[in-house]
Amino acid sequence: MADTVQSLEGLAALKPAAPEAPVHVQKLDKQGRAYATGKRKNAVARVWLKPGSGKIVINERTIEVYFARPVLRMLIQQPFVLANRAGQYDVECTVSGGGLSGQAGALRHGISKALTFYEPDLRGALKKGGFMTRDSRVVERKKYGRKKARRSFQFSKR
Repeated sequence: MADTVQSLEGLAALKPAAPEAPVHVQKLDKQGRAYATGKRKNAVARVWLKPGSGKIVINERTIEVYFARPVLRMLIQQPFVLANRAGQYDVECTVSGGGLSGQAGALRHGISKALTFYEPDLRGALKKGGFMTRDSRVVERKKYGRKKARRSFQFSKR
């Protein structure tokens, strides 16, 4: 350190510039779609998002056919409703593994990630809503000497 500082103003000049916040950029493929992978329990959803009329196709079936329960359809629509983008994007996805509830959660996670890749400005709102976090809760494995993961066999004194 060859330079000696004589005043406080000179000290501020020596301080290195603060690193800037990471700027998120739009990530699209050659067809103009945003791709993301969502996961929940043992389910994995591969999601492609593009501007359109709000049509959602899951494993080449419509959302009404694949997810018959209205609660699961509402769960999938949550990222669009939160971002005020309902009916503006077409979603094409493939889901595998797990049950219907896990697949719906994986689809919601994938749609949220794909939305941020298409519109990086939505990242803050979706993150605050909790849609960007992968729910890491999975089924606990069965242990030996037990009936289930934690349940013991019935105890008898005699």
